[in-house]
Amino acid sequence: MAVVTLSCPASNNRIDQTLAAEIRQACRDIREDPEVNLVLFTGSGDCFSAGRLPVPPEVTTGPPAYRQQWIADLRVADSVAELPVPVVMALNGDTLDHGLELALAGDIRLADENARFGLTDLASGGFPGVLPWDGGTQRLPRLVGPAWAQDLILTGRVLGAHEALELGLVNRVTPPGQALAEARELAEQILRGGPLAARYVKEAVYQGMDLALSQGLALEADLNIILQSTRDRAEGLASFAEKRPPRYSGA
Repeated sequence: MAVVTLSCPASNNRIDQTLAAEIRQACRDIREDPEVNLVLFTGSGDCFSAGRLPVPPEVTTGPPAYRQQWIADLRVADSVAELPVPVVMALNGDTLDHGLELALAGDIRLADENARFGLTDLASGGFPGVLPWDGGTQRLPRLVGPAWAQDLILTGRVLGAHEALELGLVNRVTPPGQALAEARELAEQILRGGPLAARYVKEAVYQGMDLALSQGLALEADLNIILQSTRDRAEGLASFAEKRPPRYSGA
C-alpha cells in the first residue's frame, strides 16, 4: 500500500503548481513500482483539500495560451485515474473544487462525517468564465447522474457527508477523525483478495463502461482467462485447500 498525503495544511491543502507536480510525480513513481498494489490518498490536518488558490491576475488578463498552460500545470486527476491499481480516497475533511475533482479520480471514497463537498467555481466567480477543469464535469455525472451533476455544478451548493453518501458521491461515511483508519482497514481487505484480481476488476469496470455490453462481457471473460494462468491464482487455490492465508506475489 502506498499512502499519498496532501501536506499543505496552512492552505487547507489547496492544489497549487508545486503540489500538483508532486502528485503527478508520486503517481509516476507508483506506476513504476511493482510492489505497490493499492494507493490511499488523504489530507493533512482536518481538511482533504479546500480546492483552488486565488487565480493570479496575470492569468485572468493574459493570453489564452498562458491560461491554458497555467491550467495544464495544475491538472492532477488524470494521473490518479490512470493508476492501474485500486485508489482509495480517505476524505478526512472538506473536499471542495479542485480537491473534489482529485477525489473523483479515485475508485472508492470514504468521507469524514464532518466533511463537505462541492464544485463552487460558477458560484464563486473567482475566475471569469471558469467551470471545473480537472474532470469535474465528466467524472461527477458518471457517479451521480447528469441531473444531479448539473444541479451541483450550476448552483455551486455544498453538500454534507451524508448528502454526498445518498447521491453516491462517496461510498461510506465514517465517524469524525476515523476516515484514514477505516480507509486503511478497507485497503487491507482489498489487498487480501489478491493484487492481480483487483487490477483486473478495475480494468473491467472502467473499460467496460465505454463498451457495448457484449464487448464488456468479452473483456470480463478474457481477463478471467488470463487470471487463471497466474501464480496468484494457484496460490489462492493452494491456500484454500491448506486452510491458511494466501501469500500473493502479484504475478
